[in-house]
Amino acid sequence: MPLGTLYIVATPIGNLEDITLRALRILKEVGLIAAEDTRHSRKLLSHYGISRPLTSYFDHNKEFKGNYLLEKLTEGVSVALISDAGTPCISDPGYQLVRDAVAAGITVVPIPGPSAAITAIAASGLPTDRFAFEGFLPNRQGKRRERLASLRDERSVLIFYESPNRLVATLEDMAEILGDREAVVARELTKLYEEFVRGSLTFLAERFRERKVRGEVVVIVAPAAEQQEREGFSVSSLLQNLLTSGDISLKDAVKRVALETGAPRGEVYDEALRVKAGLKK
Repeated sequence: MPLGTLYIVATPIGNLEDITLRALRILKEVGLIAAEDTRHSRKLLSHYGISRPLTSYFDHNKEFKGNYLLEKLTEGVSVALISDAGTPCISDPGYQLVRDAVAAGITVVPIPGPSAAITAIAASGLPTDRFAFEGFLPNRQGKRRERLASLRDERSVLIFYESPNRLVATLEDMAEILGDREAVVARELTKLYEEFVRGSLTFLAERFRERKVRGEVVVIVAPAAEQQEREGFSVSSLLQNLLTSGDISLKDAVKRVALETGAPRGEVYDEALRVKAGLKK
């Protein structure tokens, strides 16, 4: 008996018209559709008149359901894996199923389509030649700040997914740890209230602090290279001017320059020590 095929099918991230003809054909032809949330996916399938067997596959049942789907595939049933929105396996469960299917000799076929990360960066206005997708940051602030610190020197545009409830806290942590870089918050992509808000991380934190945030959020942050070159000159020169005057303490100079440039206070302090040592020579 021939094996079934596992199709990784991208579905709309908002606007139901953003689905390919090939994706619709595959969803109509497969023997089984594995969906992250069957209630959510039924709306899409009903909209296009697709009536196929549907089963759930999400983070908390992926081991049990993964084995079930592999059994179906080995029995010759083709399966389409879909997520609630966008491309499966991107910040969603699925890679384990793909890995196990490949190991079992099952053909895996991607059906490309929407992705919130790519949609957001395409319209962000930030460089698109090199970017790093970081998915969701940790929920807990300590772990989140640790992850951000590890990305401080990353010279690619950074793309994050974030919960609307944590957006302001995340933007504040980014401004403090990464520096007050240029960034874009993309919200409700492809939907009626789609919004792109552009500005510094500090500006964005203030902007969204003033109102309730709804919908899925993508945060795009400018790379370290341009930011560090800009800050490297301004931080050093500002510190030198302040410390040369002799009218301000090193602590106050660090505080003032960190506020003016948005550079992390620890980096400003290290630079202040170097500047002060140079002035004594």
